[in-house]
Amino acid sequence: MKIGFIGLGVMGRPMAGHLIAAGHTLYLHRVKEVSEHLVEAGAIALQSASAVAAASDTVILMLPDTPDVEAVLFGEDGVASSLSPGKLVIDMSSISPVATKEFASRIAALGAGYLDAPVSGGEVGAKAASLTIMVGGTTSDFARARPLFELMGKNITHIGDVGSGQTAKVANQIIVGLTIEAVAEGLALAKAAGADPAKVRDALMGGFASSRILEVHGDRMIREAFDPGFRIRLHRKDIGLALDVAKALDLFLPHSASLHQLMNSAIAQGLGEKDHSGLYKVIDPGN
Repeated sequence: MKIGFIGLGVMGRPMAGHLIAAGHTLYLHRVKEVSEHLVEAGAIALQSASAVAAASDTVILMLPDTPDVEAVLFGEDGVASSLSPGKLVIDMSSISPVATKEFASRIAALGAGYLDAPVSGGEVGAKAASLTIMVGGTTSDFARARPLFELMGKNITHIGDVGSGQTAKVANQIIVGLTIEAVAEGLALAKAAGADPAKVRDALMGGFASSRILEVHGDRMIREAFDPGFRIRLHRKDIGLALDVAKALDLFLPHSASLHQLMNSAIAQGLGEKDHSGLYKVIDPGN
C-alpha cells in the first residue's frame, strides 16, 4: 500500500518503521536527521503534505496537538489540497473530539474517508508495536485500515462514529494521569515515613494496587528516570481537552481539574519536557 506518514516524533518514528518493515511504501514529510533511518529503510521524503497526499492512498497523521493537525490538513500545501475521492485520512494524534468531527466533515466533502485513531502505550508500545488503538469512523473505513493498525498495535477497538476514538483517548488520559498521581503520592508517603519505596512498590505489585503504571512509572520514580516517554506538557494538553469536553457537557470532573493544576506546577518548575512520571518531583520536591 502507498501510505503517507506525517509526524515523525518519538511515537511516529517507530510506528512508521513498522509499516516500512511490513513492505508498504511510505511517503514522508518533515524528515529530520533523527528520522533519516526511515529513508534509508526505503521511505521516500517529499517536500510538502500536499505531495504526500497526492502520492498516497492512505495518509496517517501523528502530530502533537489540534492546531498542528488542522495546519497539516488544511493549511497551505496541506493534505486536503491533494485528496481525491476514495483516499483515507487516519489521524492517530490526540486532539479535540469536537475539532475532529469538523475536520472529518471537511475531508468527507472531498470524497475521502476519515478515521480518528489515537493511541496509548507510549514510546515503549510504539517500538514494540503493542499500542492500544481507539478508533472512530465508519465500519468500512475501519475495516480498510485495520491491517495497518495491526502492524502498530495489539488492542484495536472500533469505538463508534468519528470523534469517539478521541473521546476514548481523553478518558484514557484522565485515568492514566490520575493513576500516576496516586502512585507518586503513595511512593512519596512511603519515602517520607522511612520505608524503602522500592520494596513498597514490590509489595504492592502483588496486591490489588498492582497496575502497569505502578510497574513502569513507579520504577521510573524510584530510579529518578524521567526522560520521555510521554512528556508532561503533552499530557497536560490532553487533560485540558478533557476539561473542555466536560465544560461543554456540564460535567463535573474535580480530580481532572486538580491534575491539570499539578501539571501546570510541573511545567512552571521546568519539568514540561520530562516524562509524565516526573509528576513525582512535584509531589516530592526533595527527590
